[in-house]
Amino acid sequence: MTVATTPLRLLAPEPAPRPIVEPSRVQSSPPDADVVARRLAAALARGNEAAFQELYDRYHRRLFRLALVLGRGDEWLAHDTVQAAFVTAATKLRRVESEDHLWNWLARVARQQLAKSRRLRRRDSAVVAMADLPEPPDAVETDSALEENLDAALRAMEPEERQLIQRFYFDRLSHKEMAHELNVTPKAVSSRLERARAKLRSALIRRLSHET
Repeated sequence: MTVATTPLRLLAPEPAPRPIVEPSRVQSSPPDADVVARRLAAALARGNEAAFQELYDRYHRRLFRLALVLGRGDEWLAHDTVQAAFVTAATKLRRVESEDHLWNWLARVARQQLAKSRRLRRRDSAVVAMADLPEPPDAVETDSALEENLDAALRAMEPEERQLIQRFYFDRLSHKEMAHELNVTPKAVSSRLERARAKLRSALIRRLSHET
């Protein structure tokens, strides 16, 4: 089953009526959302590709945000984690009672996949950065609390740095395209983006290490 992915946004486009960071999801899902969740799970169980695409469109962005925090700002690890979670959903998700149930199922699979990736990385002597990081927060910590850490880390960044992260990782522009937008060289974009990534990762590590 394949998915036609579309550019994703961590931050709101400019201008936009919504806040830059995501609101915490602490309230229960509305009844209509529960009906949609049950419909999607049932359709997935029948191998319906349209349902898989809808599931991907509805949950990819939020799941990536969670994986980004759990992975301490490692974008590539987060992308791998999310893709693996959706592959698992396509083959194993069969029935849910509500949207909360569906989200918790996806989040649990993502946590399991990320833990597996960490174990594999630690076996690779060429990769040392992940082994030196603190363990992810316990699974009992609420997802909304984890997302709040990401929001706080993003708020601490300069607007230009947040925009760089959005344009490259979520709008999926190339260095050349970003350079054209900013009227700079691709090399300058690469350098700025690397600094922005390092700041986000460092901010997440500091915040999560402080809490664990």
